[in-house]
Amino acid sequence: MNQTVDTTQSVPKELGWRFRRKDPSLPEVHRSIPVPRNALGWIGFIRKLLAFSGPGYLIAVGYMDPGNWATDLAGGSQFYYTLLSAVVISSLMAIFLQHLALKLGVATGRDLAQACRDHFHPGLTFVLWVGQEIAIAACDLAEVIGSAIALNLLFGLPLVWGVCLTACDVVVLLYLQNKGFRLIEALVVTLIGVIAVSFGIQVFLSKPDFGAMALGILPSSELLHNREMLYVAIGILGATVMPHNLYLHSSIAQTRQHELTHAGKREAILFGTIDSTLALFFALFINAAILVVAAATFYRSGHREVAEIQDAYKLLSPLLGVGAASTLFAIALLASGQNSTLTGTLAGQVVMEGFLHLRLPPVLRRLITRLLAIVPAVIVTALMGESGTAQLLILSQVILSLMLSFAVVPLVMFTSDKAKMGQFVNPRWMNVSGWALAFVIAVLNAILLWQIFTG
Repeated sequence: MNQTVDTTQSVPKELGWRFRRKDPSLPEVHRSIPVPRNALGWIGFIRKLLAFSGPGYLIAVGYMDPGNWATDLAGGSQFYYTLLSAVVISSLMAIFLQHLALKLGVATGRDLAQACRDHFHPGLTFVLWVGQEIAIAACDLAEVIGSAIALNLLFGLPLVWGVCLTACDVVVLLYLQNKGFRLIEALVVTLIGVIAVSFGIQVFLSKPDFGAMALGILPSSELLHNREMLYVAIGILGATVMPHNLYLHSSIAQTRQHELTHAGKREAILFGTIDSTLALFFALFINAAILVVAAATFYRSGHREVAEIQDAYKLLSPLLGVGAASTLFAIALLASGQNSTLTGTLAGQVVMEGFLHLRLPPVLRRLITRLLAIVPAVIVTALMGESGTAQLLILSQVILSLMLSFAVVPLVMFTSDKAKMGQFVNPRWMNVSGWALAFVIAVLNAILLWQIFTG
């Protein structure tokens, strides 16, 4: 039976929370996966690592969704390998922030949304909730359009009908949730494998310039002076470090039945960090592969305005000389869109339940978020056709980037508070890094807005 928050019972001030929390995050899967006890040696280490592996890959899905494709394709085709540095830096930022998110969940027993509700004034909590709902809608928009484009490329289904068809994934998700959280994790990992194999083959076929790639990993000062490059770079940031993933990770990190002692929590944080770091390096490879294929194939051949996924699909096979290249591209896109759908739904549930303490039936919750994405997607595809989808994809990622500070600042604030975190509080170097990261994200977004509104 689910328990609710007792808001009438005060909490000792040294704990730092307004309420004593009694309801778990994602109660239907909370502490549902067993963890081996008293496992010793390398065999025991591997068994525990496997038990804790899974949440990181659900998080990594958000870092390789169709929104990433649009920004990575634009970056590679327009600026060669220069924005590889943005992909690498964004991925390292993501690894750091996801570590803080899982640590918050394990140490406090709260996801980030619950922590915000239990700490901030109700008015501020409402503003933060609205911001994250906007971010989730923007992310869902990218997934809807990406899946619709893939269905169009593979089966010739009109974009508008493809957008509408994506609403049917509600049934699939509900079926998977009823079968257990491990099945969702297994499906996600399988689809990630499909994406990785597809792009691994395409990188091999594109024969990239490894020397130029190495230079592209180094940040360039041109990034701050070239408005178009900065716009795409911040789109890459928004597509890579996704705000709702911080909320999701702080929740699904609590799905394991680890011991609730200090030692048990420390072990959960260690194995959870290994899991998420490995998964995000996997996502880094896929994002870099998309940009590398775009640079090696389109920029090098003079096709420097390829930002639309449909154009990339049409050009890949002729330019690479392999008929299956375009099909592999479309299959990977479909896997990416459907994968992101699963995690987007869970993130929406965490955000709504955590901020508002409002539980809706899963079907209703999914239909609401789907409609928020489907309505603008249908309008744009009906009015502008294929030409509007790429712009909408990149815009969705920029919106995600603008919403990122509203997740990062509370996360760093809570994990830096010893009253809340106890012995798991951030060390000084991590506090400094966290606040510096929050500052850099805010400044980059301010520069972007200034350039957009001043033209």
